[in-house]
Amino acid sequence: MGIGLGIVLLVIGLILALGAVDLPASIDDAVASETIGWILVIVGALAIVLALVMNAQRSRTTHVVDDRRPPPPA
Repeated sequence: MGIGLGIVLLVIGLILALGAVDLPASIDDAVASETIGWILVIVGALAIVLALVMNAQRSRTTHVVDDRRPPPPA
């Protein structure tokens, strides 16, 4: 998951949670669109936070270079 996927889940969740789109009655009877929307909002926010944490950890790593040159002539 990345920041983009988190944003997509957040937007779709807000659309469903706030009732911006009316789902057909057959779907609305099976699942509560507001509940699914809030679940997607939480998952989207969690995906964004995790992506930012993973990016911060990736940039903090250090690499050790083992340089094996022969000693200089005396």
